[in-house]
Amino acid sequence: MLVLPSPTHTALDNARRGVVQLADQGRVRLPPTFATRAEARLKIATWITGFYNSRRRHSAADGLPPEEFERIIIEARERHSQEDRAA
Repeated sequence: MLVLPSPTHTALDNARRGVVQLADQGRVRLPPTFATRAEARLKIATWITGFYNSRRRHSAADGLPPEEFERIIIEARERHSQEDRAA
Protein backbone atom coordinates (compact mmCIF):
# COMPACT_ATOMS: atom_id res chain seq x y z
CA MET A 1 0.00 0.00 0.00
CA LEU A 2 1.36 3.40 -0.99
CA VAL A 3 0.66 6.18 1.51
CA LEU A 4 0.77 9.63 -0.03
CA PRO A 5 1.95 12.50 2.16
CA SER A 6 -0.06 15.70 2.19
CA PRO A 7 0.75 18.15 -0.64
CA THR A 8 2.53 20.45 1.79
CA HIS A 9 4.59 17.74 3.52
CA THR A 10 8.21 17.33 2.49
CA ALA A 11 11.19 15.38 3.73
CA LEU A 12 12.53 18.55 5.29
CA ASP A 13 9.51 18.67 7.62
CA ASN A 14 10.96 15.67 9.44
CA ALA A 15 14.34 17.38 9.57
CA ARG A 16 12.77 20.49 11.09
CA ARG A 17 11.11 18.38 13.77
CA GLY A 18 14.43 16.67 14.38
CA VAL A 19 16.15 20.01 14.89
CA VAL A 20 13.59 20.98 17.50
CA GLN A 21 13.96 17.64 19.28
CA LEU A 22 17.75 17.84 19.30
CA ALA A 23 17.62 21.40 20.61
CA ASP A 24 15.18 20.35 23.33
CA GLN A 25 17.53 17.53 24.33
CA GLY A 26 20.46 19.92 24.49
CA ARG A 27 22.29 18.03 21.74
CA VAL A 28 22.17 20.99 19.36
CA ARG A 29 22.80 24.58 20.26
CA LEU A 30 20.81 27.08 18.24
CA PRO A 31 21.08 30.84 18.65
CA PRO A 32 18.30 31.95 21.02
CA THR A 33 17.21 34.91 18.89
CA PHE A 34 17.53 36.26 15.37
CA ALA A 35 17.27 39.84 14.17
CA THR A 36 14.51 38.98 11.69
CA ARG A 37 12.29 36.06 10.81
CA ALA A 38 14.00 35.89 7.40
CA GLU A 39 17.39 35.52 9.10
CA ALA A 40 16.03 32.74 11.30
CA ARG A 41 14.60 30.87 8.33
CA LEU A 42 17.82 31.21 6.36
CA LYS A 43 20.06 30.04 9.21
CA ILE A 44 17.81 27.10 10.10
CA ALA A 45 17.37 26.02 6.47
CA THR A 46 21.14 26.23 5.95
CA TRP A 47 21.75 24.11 9.03
CA ILE A 48 19.13 21.54 7.98
CA THR A 49 20.54 21.12 4.48
CA GLY A 50 23.99 20.58 5.96
CA PHE A 51 22.77 18.15 8.64
CA TYR A 52 19.87 16.21 7.14
CA ASN A 53 20.85 13.24 5.01
CA SER A 54 18.41 13.40 2.10
CA ARG A 55 19.95 10.31 0.50
CA ARG A 56 19.36 8.05 3.50
CA ARG A 57 16.93 5.29 2.65
CA HIS A 58 13.74 5.12 4.68
CA SER A 59 11.83 1.91 5.35
CA ALA A 60 8.53 3.83 5.39
CA ALA A 61 9.24 4.90 1.78
CA ASP A 62 9.86 1.36 0.50
CA GLY A 63 13.61 1.81 1.01
CA LEU A 64 13.83 4.90 -1.17
CA PRO A 65 15.64 8.12 -0.30
CA PRO A 66 13.23 10.96 0.57
CA GLU A 67 13.93 13.01 -2.56
CA GLU A 68 13.32 10.06 -4.89
CA PHE A 69 10.16 9.07 -3.01
CA GLU A 70 8.83 12.63 -3.27
CA ARG A 71 9.62 12.74 -7.00
CA ILE A 72 7.63 9.52 -7.52
CA ILE A 73 4.71 10.92 -5.51
CA ILE A 74 4.69 14.18 -7.47
CA GLU A 75 4.78 12.30 -10.79
CA ALA A 76 1.91 10.04 -9.66
CA ARG A 77 -0.16 13.07 -8.63
CA GLU A 78 0.49 14.76 -11.98
CA ARG A 79 -0.54 11.62 -13.89
CA HIS A 80 -3.66 11.29 -11.75
CA SER A 81 -4.52 14.95 -12.29
CA GLN A 82 -4.08 14.58 -16.07
CA GLU A 83 -6.27 11.47 -16.09
CA ASP A 84 -8.98 13.34 -14.18
CA ARG A 85 -8.90 16.18 -16.71
CA ALA A 86 -9.05 13.76 -19.63
CA ALA A 87 -12.08 11.94 -18.19
